[in-house]
Amino acid sequence: MLGSAAARAEQRETAAQGAKEEAKTGAAKTGAAKTGAAKTADAAKTAPEPAAPPVETQHRVRIGGTDVAYTATTGMLTLEDDAGKPKANVFFIAYTRDDVDDRSQRPLTFSFNGGPGSSSVWLHLGVLGPRRVFMPDDPTQAAPPGRLVENASSVLDVTDLVFVDPVSTGYSRPAEGEGAKQFHGVREDVQSVGDFIRLYLTRSQRWTSPKFLIGESYGTTRAAGLSDYLQDRHGVYLSGVVLVSSILNFQTARFDEGNDLPYVLFLPTYTATAWYHKKLAPELQADLKKTLDEARRFALGEYAEALLNGNQLSEADRQDLAQKVARLTGLSPTFVERVNLRVAISRFTKELLREQRLTVGRLDSRYTGRDEDAAGDRTEYDPSMMAITGPYTAAFNAYVRRDLKYENDDVYEILTGKVQPWKPQEPGRYTNVAPALRSAMARNPHLRVLVANGYYDLATPFFATEYTFNHLAYDGDYRERVRLTYYEAGHMMYIHGPSLDQLKQDLATFITAAASAPEVMTSGGK
Repeated sequence: MLGSAAARAEQRETAAQGAKEEAKTGAAKTGAAKTGAAKTADAAKTAPEPAAPPVETQHRVRIGGTDVAYTATTGMLTLEDDAGKPKANVFFIAYTRDDVDDRSQRPLTFSFNGGPGSSSVWLHLGVLGPRRVFMPDDPTQAAPPGRLVENASSVLDVTDLVFVDPVSTGYSRPAEGEGAKQFHGVREDVQSVGDFIRLYLTRSQRWTSPKFLIGESYGTTRAAGLSDYLQDRHGVYLSGVVLVSSILNFQTARFDEGNDLPYVLFLPTYTATAWYHKKLAPELQADLKKTLDEARRFALGEYAEALLNGNQLSEADRQDLAQKVARLTGLSPTFVERVNLRVAISRFTKELLREQRLTVGRLDSRYTGRDEDAAGDRTEYDPSMMAITGPYTAAFNAYVRRDLKYENDDVYEILTGKVQPWKPQEPGRYTNVAPALRSAMARNPHLRVLVANGYYDLATPFFATEYTFNHLAYDGDYRERVRLTYYEAGHMMYIHGPSLDQLKQDLATFITAAASAPEVMTSGGK
């Protein structure tokens, strides 16, 4: 697929050998030439080695009852500056379906996760790729080590896939002599990943394929930024963008002093979590979706108004509001009053099941953990994160070597803090890439967006996402080009079997429609 990379590597090697021979000949003629040749040889010794050609392997997978033969391509692409100097080696794994005669019309999807600092392993081995990590359907931790199973819910039947690890994640690294900080920031990250996408399209001859992005968590931030950058810088117009557990406006999720917005927008997810753990009154436990609609109305109405009034609330109104917040969150009115009517996520995950000496997860609040003691106002760890880290790490490291035949002794950075400090979009302001997505949609009237939300996601709550999209400067058919879908799971909804099946169907429908049909899509229900 990227065979030209091997040819280029061979050409570089031949050229280097020719330069050495020429240097030897020149050295025999004059002492001055000998000195120059020695300098050239020294420079050749210290120059960074080019990335090895990607490795191709052939496989089969059964998806939806159909046997799909495909080629996996694993390796690096080297990003260079305008002068041709290597800047970074970006690791990728690509899957292309074999029985496709005209690849120019075959959808091509670039996928990445978030962090920032995360590799693409979660979407890769969780939902999209031909193999997935086995996870129990119930919120329990699988026994180590992790194992892979065939992914009958892969989207490889409808789109080719490219999983990208941003610089400093996975196996991606800056080139020799290059600093990593130049890639660690909102704009810097978008640029490097966007430049990788352009290079991949060129090397693989896929410029005319319908192109998609699928990002998760901070990867949705990246995807929104890329939708605009790819158009502006490279003339790459996308057919669709998929945002899994979206966060585009960081003001919606930062519990900073003076920022009341997250308290309002997290409340419906607190309600969903309390519902799951059976901490609500019987009438609220009857129907999750109806209860969440009530939580939405309360959060945007009476609760938001009260928080905006600040210390102007009367004591009677304060106590009344505490009762209502407690009713919808499973917390005690006393606790709600004690935290000044504002329940931060760190306190909620510790408090909800305190009497059972349990905590709830942040990525997926269905999961529970047990701290050293039941005191304190924050948890020791996120049990939902612990449930996935071990299995995914072991499974990937085995898979890339055993099945994909790729050898690399470097640490595969599943999720690293080495990207910190992360440069914000604008100093002193909350990062907000929603306007970038709106801009891309304005200039590309065929661009569609699918937004997947987990009800039990306390990292990027669904109501915060609804707020963000409700505040885009929509006009014309924008709203018809955005569809929100919902799943009874958390941040990585695909680790829940029924949600995995639902997500596959939603993705396949979206990609197929966006790649082929000019008609706008209709909005999904809640």
